Amino acid sequence: MSTKRRPFVTYESRSTLFVLRDLEGPCVMVILQPEMKWHICERESALSLVFSKQSDNFFSDRSIGQALGFRPKPPNGGKTDKRVQNKPMINTLETTVLIIGGGATGMGTLRDLSMRGIPAVLVEQGGIAHGTSSRFHGLLHSGGRYAVNDSASARECIEENTIVRRIGRQCVEETEGYFTLLPEDDPDYVPLWLTSCRNAGIDAQEVSVLDARKREPELSSEIQRVFRVPDSCIDGFRLVLHNAMSAKKYGGKVLLYHAVTSIQETNGEIESAMAYNTQTGEELKIYCDAIVNAAGSWSGQVAAMAGLDVPVSPDKGTLIVFNHRFSSRVINRLHPGSDGDIFVPHGSITILGTTSVATDRPDDTRPTQDEIRALLTIGERSFPNIRDYRILRAFAGTRPLYTQGSALGRSASRNFQVLDHSQDGLRGFFSIFGGKLTTYRLMAERVSDAVADYLGVRAECRTHREPMISERPKDTLEKAKQYFPIPDISLMVNRAGEDIDGILALAKERAGSNPLLCECEMVSLAEVEYVAKDPDTHSLSDIRLRTRIGMGTCQGTFCALRAQNALYENDIHQEKDPWCAIRSFLEERFRGLSQTIWGIQAQEMQLNHAIYAGVLNLNGTVYASSKWCPCYRLRNSWSYGCPLMCGKRLHRDCCGQRGRHHSHK
Repeated sequence: MSTKRRPFVTYESRSTLFVLRDLEGPCVMVILQPEMKWHICERESALSLVFSKQSDNFFSDRSIGQALGFRPKPPNGGKTDKRVQNKPMINTLETTVLIIGGGATGMGTLRDLSMRGIPAVLVEQGGIAHGTSSRFHGLLHSGGRYAVNDSASARECIEENTIVRRIGRQCVEETEGYFTLLPEDDPDYVPLWLTSCRNAGIDAQEVSVLDARKREPELSSEIQRVFRVPDSCIDGFRLVLHNAMSAKKYGGKVLLYHAVTSIQETNGEIESAMAYNTQTGEELKIYCDAIVNAAGSWSGQVAAMAGLDVPVSPDKGTLIVFNHRFSSRVINRLHPGSDGDIFVPHGSITILGTTSVATDRPDDTRPTQDEIRALLTIGERSFPNIRDYRILRAFAGTRPLYTQGSALGRSASRNFQVLDHSQDGLRGFFSIFGGKLTTYRLMAERVSDAVADYLGVRAECRTHREPMISERPKDTLEKAKQYFPIPDISLMVNRAGEDIDGILALAKERAGSNPLLCECEMVSLAEVEYVAKDPDTHSLSDIRLRTRIGMGTCQGTFCALRAQNALYENDIHQEKDPWCAIRSFLEERFRGLSQTIWGIQAQEMQLNHAIYAGVLNLNGTVYASSKWCPCYRLRNSWSYGCPLMCGKRLHRDCCGQRGRHHSHK
């Protein structure tokens, strides 16, 4: 007798207006039923408590579900989940080169060394593209921005721009770019800029204002001159992932969620490094002959573990994502580099950036409302209707600037530096920092040259010649269209990279049952399932970085629950229980929304909160049971979800005051 596993979502209402039991399919669809809309409207006053105060916590400590009267059934019949914690184990690994930092430069270095036949292992403290490589505007520079003040960087940019477009075709959208002159910009700067572009090899051609505004109708009517340059857009997540895929083909090894805790040396030479697995708690000792410090804004901290000092200063930049592609090209202001003067289109969105604020924390990635308002004020000079577009989210990243001397912020050089620390008394330790994502491949080549010379390897760099991802036959892709419910399969093929064969095979097995889970980014069940089964996938956020699910218009409001439900029903193992997985995913998404909640965005957030905190009562604020308090001291009274989202419960009487952090033994 076959039994069908029930979805994990089972809810009931104490009122007679609404009942949910054994729901089939994405549970969020219930929200779209007319009677549910009426039900929420009838309790509209309950929605006002969502935005009564600014907070990083998406769920308030009093749920809309309390007002609507929803009561969830506890998992496992109300029994506490008792997990056995294994004692940390120390494993060992041997390699020739250890690379610390899994951004574009680090992953590019792994690819370069692996293609030269040098055994290498890369460790990254977070997931794929954890740091700066995923927190920038996505501009593949032509070099025009640096032509006047940093000619060397400008020349490197245009050369690498051409190479990356060729070897990373799946990561790049060739949009071209405009440099526009507004009335407040200095017209005398234009001849100097044109001369500098010509000297750097940048093709800058003037376009009539009339023609430019025909192609970009949202541009300001006050624009006086326009110049076309070969700017492009690049997906930082995908670039890092595809470099990793290419490196693995040549024997490179990637260890995600491994944070380096110490570096050991013997007689002035690198011996090993200790890494901590943040997911399992295990420790790993990696024996190596050389270490490449490619940790970006964290480079100073990594060097300090080896007793060294490198002149790297994190510089925070804030950016805004709009839920509309109001420009088909990259739009730059024609003046010396400043805040808020670049618009970069990506898919169906546009990114405005960026600011430049000195910080002492590499992980200072929280944008402020003042920074967002300042960017809008500057940006509306180029696009007067910018405030009419919905802000999808705001985010920030830190640049690892080379700040030897007193130069800071925009006055600091955008050149990169490769340091061989043998001159500091430690042989086999190399640092690479500074630069831009556009020049990541060149940076990787230069540090790989230094490492190869130290090891006595004479193999040359080949990363500028060989594409990262091999092309698939067109007839194979044509046959695959019948298995995917998307109009343009190239979207999925480009982001999947070398995973495409496995995804196609899984979709073929699922013929007729491969639904679309994310309409915004065109992500199907087969793609989510394939990525979820990867050993490096630990959460919905990891799936998001690989597939872009939850990065579109709804920011996970609908697709998060669909994806989680699909994983559960298909028995795909996850390290977190379904509720914790969704909660963590939504909290991460909310961090990018918390400083932009006004206008249309506020309405979207009310819907999001009504779905998860109201109907589904995801934070567990309301529940009455004699067994659900972890202390088991009192019976038949209310217990509450911890407002700090630690996954535990607070009991009003036996666990202390509500809102105070706690631990149960």
